Amino acid sequence: QVQVVESGGGLVQPGGSLRLSCAASGFTFRLYGMRWYRQPPGKEREWVATITSGGENTNYVDSVKGRFTVSRHNAENTVYLQMNNLKPEDTAVYYCNVLGPTYAGVWGKGTLVTVSA
Repeated sequence: QVQVVESGGGLVQPGGSLRLSCAASGFTFRLYGMRWYRQPPGKEREWVATITSGGENTNYVDSVKGRFTVSRHNAENTVYLQMNNLKPEDTAVYYCNVLGPTYAGVWGKGTLVTVSA
């Protein structure tokens, strides 16, 4: 059973930081790139960040560049999203997803990040 489980969300003040985790199982994690998405309240889901299978390359949506960092620890089947200088517009449910067509349809429940004073 292919599965991804997001965690680490919570309530944080503007300017604060959170680190999200995504634990993957049921496939050879180290062979696949991973993506983070988010869905703000009442809005469409959007892509946030991508990391290649070995962590060699990353890229980000413009709105989070310089603030978010995606990383992974393949030995633990985990991908992370470090979020710094959070803004209210970052409020969303955050999801991780496998890059490419094979497991692209696998989604977790997401983890809610709320940025508010």
